[in-house]
Amino acid sequence: MLKLAVIGAQTLLGRELVSALEARDASVLPLSIGALTVEEEVGDLVVFAPSRLLLEGLDAVILADTPDPALLEGFPGRILDLRSEPEPRIDPIPLAGPWPKGTKSLKARPALEQVLALLPSLIEGLGEVGGTHLRSVAWLGDRGLDGLVEQTLAVLNGEDPDLAKLGYRQAFEVVPVTPAAGKGRLMEVRVPSFHGDLLILQIRAQEGRSLVKKEVPAGVVWVEAAPSSRDVAVSADLLAHLDLTGDAKAAVLTLGFDPVLWGTLRPTMRVLGLMD
Repeated sequence: MLKLAVIGAQTLLGRELVSALEARDASVLPLSIGALTVEEEVGDLVVFAPSRLLLEGLDAVILADTPDPALLEGFPGRILDLRSEPEPRIDPIPLAGPWPKGTKSLKARPALEQVLALLPSLIEGLGEVGGTHLRSVAWLGDRGLDGLVEQTLAVLNGEDPDLAKLGYRQAFEVVPVTPAAGKGRLMEVRVPSFHGDLLILQIRAQEGRSLVKKEVPAGVVWVEAAPSSRDVAVSADLLAHLDLTGDAKAAVLTLGFDPVLWGTLRPTMRVLGLMD
């Protein structure tokens, strides 16, 4: 049985990790990042204050939050960094397969990057791609969820919302974000939803070819109607819907995914060898 610790088990990501891992063939030690608050001590999830002694004999440590750097000094096992701002010098989780041999540390790979890498395995004859990414606040974890709640309550009370947690105004607002260099024709729009991202792509076939659906890989499901953010917020799969033109030369491809359930938990289980 795999023995591991989740550091930051009291966070949104940490709670999801502990729940998912405990359902697998794993022994999970939920740790905070420091001394526990009263709320954490009496919460539904039993969380322990971290110490180097508790890490002895573990196979791996998962970072859902940032501990004291001294905690992991000399730790001989594997380290998986799933924080929103991981250590930049380590390699990302591979797009397929288990943990690479000889690699001590891995970091999370953005969910959007994983989705785009899947496109050739979903559609045959794929040519030009452009579209819009509707992004929920789940990518920011607890900070995003708490920030949207606080902003929403402030607006309903006729007050100016505090922007500190999100860094921008989101409650009851749709916020287009100028594409970063290298993102090409993909536009990000931040929407006032807590969970569930949608990627709506306009695609064209390669010259002389037609667009054809493929048998999707594990973790992806073709659905009969374009998914809503609610649909994907409760699904561990990526939900895909293809609306083809009559000549199959163009289509709208809608992909729905939750950045935590699909974008983080699934690759975590895969690299740790805990997938069914």
